[in-house]
Amino acid sequence: MNRRSFIRIGGAALAGSVISTQTARAAGIGLELPKLPYAPEALEPHIDAMTMSIHHDKHHAAYIAKLTDALKAIGKESADPVALIKSLDAVPKDQQMAVRNHGGGHVNHTWFWNWMAPAGGPGPGGKAAAAIQSTFGSIDDFKKTFSDAATKRFGSGWAWLIVKSDGKLAVTSTPNQDNPLMKGVVPDSDLGTPILGIDVWEHAYYLKYQNKRPDYIAAWWNVVNWAEVGRQFEAAK
Repeated sequence: MNRRSFIRIGGAALAGSVISTQTARAAGIGLELPKLPYAPEALEPHIDAMTMSIHHDKHHAAYIAKLTDALKAIGKESADPVALIKSLDAVPKDQQMAVRNHGGGHVNHTWFWNWMAPAGGPGPGGKAAAAIQSTFGSIDDFKKTFSDAATKRFGSGWAWLIVKSDGKLAVTSTPNQDNPLMKGVVPDSDLGTPILGIDVWEHAYYLKYQNKRPDYIAAWWNVVNWAEVGRQFEAAK
């Protein structure tokens, strides 16, 4: 079995219990699989329909199913996943890793779908653009810094643009499904509110790009939803 076949079959096997109601973004992130805000094929040619379908319908759904099991085990089925991953020390130790991995996976992916859009955009505007230019020198310099963080993340993980507690921007990266909200998990210097992130797990790109992660990252810039980044920057500030 070649690697492409392995990932396709393995992805299909991750189907757990799929809950297909829309998550109300303004009300926070619940234990529901949000609908994609576009068709699976809408991001082509940059991200292919099969990758999007497997990534959303199988991988994201599996994170939710396993997070639900962990929350049932601790009697917190109605808990807010964002609040949980921000305070993992408050989760019983026997379920902390499950909440960290699957809660992180659910939260990260819920953000990720909305950080992309078919039209993408030429780049950030308004206050977000000004802040990026002030911090990194130019939009192109920011993209290089962010792309480097994504490329150099060893193994599976994410790269992030965050707003720190002092209001300043920073680029960071985390392994696995960790994210910059996880106090006590990531270094304090990397804590902040994510306003953009890219998934560099192989399931996010391997069917189309195989081992060429830099090619996936370069193509991904074409579908970044800059309007959403701007909205999240304003909210984080």
